[in-house]
Amino acid sequence: MRELEKIILEEIESFDEMRLLDIIAFIRYLKGHRPPKQKQITDWFEQTLKEITELKDETKDKSAGSNIKTQRRGKI
Repeated sequence: MRELEKIILEEIESFDEMRLLDIIAFIRYLKGHRPPKQKQITDWFEQTLKEITELKDETKDKSAGSNIKTQRRGKI
């Protein structure tokens, strides 16, 4: 266990059960809610990844079409 985890456990040992429930709720809140900046970064990343995939598909389609033309010219 890391030192910080030990300190946290020592701090909450003295709380009664109701207070521990509040702490659990707060921890779950922190885990479930991303800060707005992090959400913006995640949205930007997902959009960029989508655009890269679309460009890759377009490039692949164009490349496949030019390969067919090159093969046809070579056989004639």
